[in-house]
Amino acid sequence: MLRIQLFVTKKSSPRMTLHSCIKRAEKFASDNGIENPILLGPMAGACPVSLSIAVAKGGGMGACGALLMHPEKIKKWAQEFRSITDAPFQMNLWIPDAEAPLSPEHEKQLRTYLNNWGPEVSADATSDTLPNFQEQCAALLDIAPPAISSIMGLFDESFVAQIKERGIKWFANVSTLEEAVMAEAAGADVVVAKGYEGGGHSGAFNPDNATRCGVGLLSLIPAIADSVKLPIVAAGGIADGRTMASTLLLGASAVQIGTGFLRAPESTIAPAWSDAIGVARPEDTMITKAYSGRAGRSIATKYALAMAQDDTPEPAPYPTQRALTHAMRTAAVKENRLEAMQAWAGQSAGMAQVKSATKITRNIWASAKALCDKLN
Repeated sequence: MLRIQLFVTKKSSPRMTLHSCIKRAEKFASDNGIENPILLGPMAGACPVSLSIAVAKGGGMGACGALLMHPEKIKKWAQEFRSITDAPFQMNLWIPDAEAPLSPEHEKQLRTYLNNWGPEVSADATSDTLPNFQEQCAALLDIAPPAISSIMGLFDESFVAQIKERGIKWFANVSTLEEAVMAEAAGADVVVAKGYEGGGHSGAFNPDNATRCGVGLLSLIPAIADSVKLPIVAAGGIADGRTMASTLLLGASAVQIGTGFLRAPESTIAPAWSDAIGVARPEDTMITKAYSGRAGRSIATKYALAMAQDDTPEPAPYPTQRALTHAMRTAAVKENRLEAMQAWAGQSAGMAQVKSATKITRNIWASAKALCDKLN
């Protein structure tokens, strides 16, 4: 009887809690100049301007994963987006990894193995370097988007100060509670909590912890909400109103969706990748370093499964593995050949719809609100 009385007299009733979830999400949207608290995941190589514009038309926030883009291409992307809409968007950069050595023997083993999956790996494949990070940062400051997001670590103090001077918000991607606490201390305005369910690369600051410390959203969001005062954007495994509503109930203020938008007509991914997403069960995805050397969740392709076997060479560290697999991945896309394609996908991939990203954005938010109202 005492326990029942304590429950009844608690300050926050279920009705108040559900109501506050929606209000918190609506405030986040208002604070960031969007209608619906849904962000497009900034997927490097899979964020054409057309997809961001479609999400923006649905009331959400567009995004550009700028990892592979030189400054002129970063500026061109922003110009094209702004030529169509004045809606907010975010630009994302990876924090560079320290160079990791690779023995000539290990590299030879990988080259020999990869030649079985695509074109012969060229002798100068590993000379393919990524764009200069500092020059990319300078380009972002010139563009001054409403939000700049980091992943794989945190921006340094100097760059954060320059962001703040320009009134740009810093969205810091995190994958653990420890990283979220670090992001808050470093001056982030928002933490994007990516769960282990999510497709694409893990955002782990330390690549060696990406699998050992992988945390699902069910545990990650409440842990961050209890320890960090910043707004939380939930990412990973979100593709419909049910999954969005659950993250709001756990303490998130908004969601970020990647795989759930990849089948939209505004996306430009290969048909075989899109088709695989459409039929994927949660267990049809896997964590692999086979494509880039960094852990990420992919469709369990023949190549990814083969690279997980004991008799195959270990992937090289990032970005060497990415350079070595470039020819294979490029040829697979050109040939629409899933078995060797870099087909990132989260565990909720099968929920992705072949609809305009504009409709997807509107429908998910409307469904999430309706579900919360129903529970009320």
